[in-house]
Formats: sequence, structure tokens, C-alpha cells
Amino acid sequence: MTIIVTGAGGFVGRHLVARLLAGGPPVVGLDTAASSIPAGARAVAGDLGDPAVRADALRDGCEALIHLATVPGGAAEVDPGASRRINIDAMYDLLEEAAAAGNRPRVVFASTIAVYGDPLPTGGVDDATPLSPRMIYGGHKAMMETAVAMLSNRGAIDGVTVRLPGILARPKGPSGMKSAFMSDLFHALKASEPFVCPVSPDATIWAESVECCAANFVTALACDTALLPPTRAVTLPALTIRMGDLVEEIARQCGVDPSLVSRAPDPDLERAFGSHPRLTTAAAERAGFAHDGSVATLVRRALATLD
Repeated sequence: MTIIVTGAGGFVGRHLVARLLAGGPPVVGLDTAASSIPAGARAVAGDLGDPAVRADALRDGCEALIHLATVPGGAAEVDPGASRRINIDAMYDLLEEAAAAGNRPRVVFASTIAVYGDPLPTGGVDDATPLSPRMIYGGHKAMMETAVAMLSNRGAIDGVTVRLPGILARPKGPSGMKSAFMSDLFHALKASEPFVCPVSPDATIWAESVECCAANFVTALACDTALLPPTRAVTLPALTIRMGDLVEEIARQCGVDPSLVSRAPDPDLERAFGSHPRLTTAAAERAGFAHDGSVATLVRRALATLD
């Protein structure tokens, strides 16, 4: 089974493609630059919005597609037109083209917890929580969740949508993501550098390691969709972590003093990324998805994958 991965040169994409290649199936990786796609995949470089680039990726048919490519949250707010072009228009075209190139291919779509909006419901989030996005990014992702469900209901694709929590720890440097401070914390403490945290010690986040995230995408390729809600969408299981506890655990594993971290809380970031309530992911867990198991395991895995 050939697996097509868009965003194959990105943070999650690189780890996912490496895991897929280790398992044996041929992988086609699509991204803006071929150099960022792991060796062993057939690399397709170009703009997802270009029909010729998509046609190249699909030239040998489509048995499975994992769609990671996106204009991320902060960048989408700055340029809503770019978000619409890639996150809606190009994705919808890709879904139709994948359906035409395959026999009801399994399509795994990377959505986001931003579809729930902010602030999140104080009583918690579960499989029945309605979508109420505020950010452009979350709104566009919610629209495409509906497209995946509709095309699945019509028999064109066999879709699975997974909503990603915070994935740790991303490479250092600009990412276009407002939640990048979570990963920057890992880089600073590993390098024994001071870090100003923009959320309070009592802020809570949902997170999983990129290793765990890649494993969950592999699960999505083969999971029984009868176990999913009618929307075909689940929020990935994640640990709910207090930021003060995360700082302590990273510092412990890096052998540094946690006092390297000072605080200057940003009310907007705290509301959007530091006020995560109880998370219940019963449908995802029934279908075989999992979290890291403990904060210590998440931190160990995240530190091991730092660029």
C-alpha cells in the first residue's frame, strides 16, 4: 500500500514518514521543499495549491493519504487568504482528486483542538462537545472536518479526522504557531538557558510527544471507523499537564535548576493555550489511540527528538 503524506517535511511529517518507511510500505512525501522530506520517500516538492504538484503526488494512485500540510494558527490569523487557499480550497481539491485516483482511499486528516474555540468549556471537553472556533485556523479546520465526513458518507473516501493537542517539542525557531512557547521551553532548559514563560505555573495544557503523535497517525490508517463518531472525528488522547509541573520535569531530566524559568503571563495566550480543562477521549481510545502515559515519558520522548 502506497501512502501519500502531505506536509512530509514538517515537524510531525518527518517523524511520521520515518516511522512509515521503517514499516515497509512505499511513501510519497509532498512538501514545499524536497530537501526536508526524509530519504526513502518519493519526494514531491511544490505548492499544495498547484494542481500539477498534487497530480504528481497522486500519479500512481491513492490507497491512503495522510494530510498534514497546513497554514498554521498564527500565520492563518495574519493571512486569512493564504489559510483559505491551502487549508480549504487546496485540501478540498486534494480530497476529490484522491477519491478519483483510488478505490475509496483511507484519508487521515490532521485537525486541531482549535475547532473547540477559546476559552474552552470549563466543565471539560469530550466526544459530545460542540465545535465553536474563534480563530481563522480553527474555523477552516472545522469546515474541512465536515468535508471529510461528507465525502466519507458519500463513499468517495474512508475518512478519519484526528484533532491534535500540543505536540512536543517542535524545532527551535519561527513556526507560525502561537503555542510555540511550549516547545521553546524544552530547548531553553536543555541548553541551560533562561526562559520567560508567557503562561502561569498553574496554566494547564493538553500535550503529547511527536513520537506518540506519529504512532497515532499509523493507528488512524488501520483503525475500525465503525468505532468512531458519525463525524469521523476524534480528539487524540493527551495528558493534561500543569505548566509548573512540566517545568519541574524538564529541568529534572536536563539536570538544571527550574528557576531558569521566569514568568510574564500573557492573558490572551493563557486563555487560549493555558486554560485546558478535563479532556475525555473515549471514542479515540476505543479505536486504539493513546497518549504518552505519564509526564515523565512525554518529556523523555520530547527531549530525545529535539533538533
